[in-house]
Amino acid sequence: MHAPNPEHFDVIIVGAGICGVGGAYHLRTQLPGLRFVVLDSQDSFGGTWRTHRYPGIRSDSDLHTYGYRFKPWRGAPIATAAEILKYMGEVIDENGLASHFRYRHQIVSAQWSSATNRWTLDVRRTDTGEQRQLSTSFLWMCQGYYRHSEGYTPPWRGMAEFQGTIVHPQRWPEGLDYTGKRVVVIGSGSTATTLVPAIADAAAHVTMLQRSASYYVPGRNVQELAVTLRQLEIDESWIHEIVRRKILLDQSVFLARTFTEPEAVRTELLANVRNHLPDVEMEPHFTPTYRPWQQRVCFVPDGDLFAGIRAGKVSVVTDQIERFTTTGLDLTSGAKLDADIIVTATGFQLNVLGDIEFSIDGQPLRFNDTVTYRGMMFTGVPNLVWIYGYFRQAWTLRADLVADFVCRLLRHMQRRGAHKVEVALRPTEAGMSLGPWVDAGNFNPGYLQRAVHLWPKSGDTPEWQHTQDYAADQKSFPAIDLDDAVFVYR
Repeated sequence: MHAPNPEHFDVIIVGAGICGVGGAYHLRTQLPGLRFVVLDSQDSFGGTWRTHRYPGIRSDSDLHTYGYRFKPWRGAPIATAAEILKYMGEVIDENGLASHFRYRHQIVSAQWSSATNRWTLDVRRTDTGEQRQLSTSFLWMCQGYYRHSEGYTPPWRGMAEFQGTIVHPQRWPEGLDYTGKRVVVIGSGSTATTLVPAIADAAAHVTMLQRSASYYVPGRNVQELAVTLRQLEIDESWIHEIVRRKILLDQSVFLARTFTEPEAVRTELLANVRNHLPDVEMEPHFTPTYRPWQQRVCFVPDGDLFAGIRAGKVSVVTDQIERFTTTGLDLTSGAKLDADIIVTATGFQLNVLGDIEFSIDGQPLRFNDTVTYRGMMFTGVPNLVWIYGYFRQAWTLRADLVADFVCRLLRHMQRRGAHKVEVALRPTEAGMSLGPWVDAGNFNPGYLQRAVHLWPKSGDTPEWQHTQDYAADQKSFPAIDLDDAVFVYR
């Protein structure tokens, strides 16, 4: 594992998902002389869209904003995994990026040495078990935020007694036959909202079992403005930018209203659902107990989930699980649900920077001991940038901004002759009040709350926070002064 001369790169990108592919494009186009490689443990690019293979898998963000700013999206706003993979593949092919990707490379550990100003990565080939080392001057973490190897399933009593099939969407078995079967899907988030209508026609019946209701936005899976602009024969790159800006404006107005007039927004959201389900009892199945956008709001393209409910193929049960039985579930209300297949659409297992074992000069690195700089760098951690997207907007919006910052930072280091950069609190900020990475009162899905104690701390100014504000970041990121005292160069 400790080769005397490991293969060296100027930059190593970790992760070949939507951020990693975008990062490779930006390095190739903005810094064409750099030697870089993209590592991923899966057998090809795609990240989320390769891990998840359950029926109906699709985006829950529109592709005009989830797509890259540099490559126009021409399809329906809500896209299937296959369509997104095709789009990412086109970016790789059109820009000659394929030779920069190495798949089946799992990073076990990353060690920074101040003597060499390099990260050394211990890497294991997932297909052969071969172990080797790579080194890099700069580490760019694009690996996402959840553990691809396993999803989150609560440890309910009696699970071993169930005689049917239990499956998590993140590990959907190839060839699972649900035809004519009674299926219970536990959960009501974006995964359940996607999966339930996809299997409803073939299954005998699908029950969506939820602990609490979610907010839904039903609508046609079409972007009317894009259709109109194409009829006017506007160039596709213009269409992409115009539609993108219009969507971002609409989203910002809607988000602001969830804070300034939450009850009015709540009334509108519930009324939209009631229009699709006039004969269904809204309370408690479609009446959330929290403020809109305190958790993700699920878009229902073409109202497909509600069509299944109206047709009697899908039912919604709001209750909690007491235990699994041999034939299904006992609920806390005393009700029972019989099932042949139980799907636990119960969320992710978050990781902290890929579950990689980090160290600096031989000392273990714990990211929860650091403070985040704009949600992408960490105090005392040299030559490393992380991409973590937005909770309420498309992930890729931030990926493009961070990519510009990385390329600008690398150019700046070249001009200064610097081999090392890290961020540090200024002397005037030594007593700054620190808090958790995420404000639970603002956004509190279970997958975040289960792992927030492992994540970096945030400060009391926007510089030392992940502000979740794309409009602000779009202005502030290009204006970052790379000679500010917050950046320490060697």
